Amino acid sequence: MTDTLIAAAAEPGDTSWTRREIAQQPVTLRATQALLRDARAEIEAFLAPLLARPELRIVLTGAGTSAFIGECLAPWLSRVLGRAVEAIATTDIVGAPDLYLRADAPTLLVSFGRSGSSPESVAAVELVDRRVAEANHLIVTCNADGELARRGGERTHVIVLPEATHDRSFAMTSSFTAMTLAALSALGGIDALDDRIEAIAAGVADMLAHAEPVAAALAGRGFDRVVYLGSGVFTGLAREAALKLMELSDGAVVTAFDSALGFRHGPKTIVTDRTLVVVFVANDPLTRRYDLDIVAELRADARAGDVVVVAARPDPAATIALAAMESAPDADLLFPFIVPAQLFALHVSLALGLTPDQPNASGTVNRVVQGVRIHAREA
Repeated sequence: MTDTLIAAAAEPGDTSWTRREIAQQPVTLRATQALLRDARAEIEAFLAPLLARPELRIVLTGAGTSAFIGECLAPWLSRVLGRAVEAIATTDIVGAPDLYLRADAPTLLVSFGRSGSSPESVAAVELVDRRVAEANHLIVTCNADGELARRGGERTHVIVLPEATHDRSFAMTSSFTAMTLAALSALGGIDALDDRIEAIAAGVADMLAHAEPVAAALAGRGFDRVVYLGSGVFTGLAREAALKLMELSDGAVVTAFDSALGFRHGPKTIVTDRTLVVVFVANDPLTRRYDLDIVAELRADARAGDVVVVAARPDPAATIALAAMESAPDADLLFPFIVPAQLFALHVSLALGLTPDQPNASGTVNRVVQGVRIHAREA
């Protein structure tokens, strides 16, 4: 592990890797984009011929947080690339390959993996190789020594991100944002991201500077249920935010996620006076109206313990306002918007007396999943 980036971002007195890895994200995001810029010729030589083929199937995959990267990016990349981009978790591919793999469809499997060694990540790649007539692989990983990073061949390209993004803590934070940025850049256009990376990194820094007091105060109120809501790309982010709190609270806080419109269709019954609802508000004008509708409704209901709004456009409803990104595309807001959720999860973990770097005291949940048996289909 190279400590240079982490040391540059850490605050004096910090001892947990979780805090340091949250704090280092402006640095690691810039470093990730610089790495892609330097490797642009090789990346584009691999991807351009594939993306020129209209019949190519593109599947974004990973497990847990890595799967949620795909859920965040698939709708956005579908629009940018003018074709369907699917997000299918490795845990789904491995569990039911007949439902998710098509033998006759040329496929680009984009695999995300912090360690690159989880059993399902490796098995999904191998299943696609065995079952799909033309399997191509773009691997995005934070671990140069992982099993995915060691894969090679004519139809495989591996992007190993800066070593500092290989988070040491249990919960993925800077590895999530770095892998998300890498895929957004590689598939959406490295030059296009070059023009936006400084605004993204500055937005993350703004959140780090201003959102922590709010996150700390909310953590001190002892909510026993927390719901994250987001539409479009933010539905995947809401899922990642909910998982982050579940992980860092060791399951002590019940978490849920949904879209702004979907929440009314039953899940809203979770709301009590000890429930915190956090809404990520889109910049897209149409999506934003639906997001603000649910905010107004929840506040009028007066049943929730609190309703927190994270937004980039100026709005009196906003609790946490992001500076200088009111015109940014929603995909760019993924990076600063996850920061308050990461900080809140960290402060809840500390308030519960847990160790953020290893909150699961029982040892039944591990940084790299264990205990998975990969089964072969019976003849």
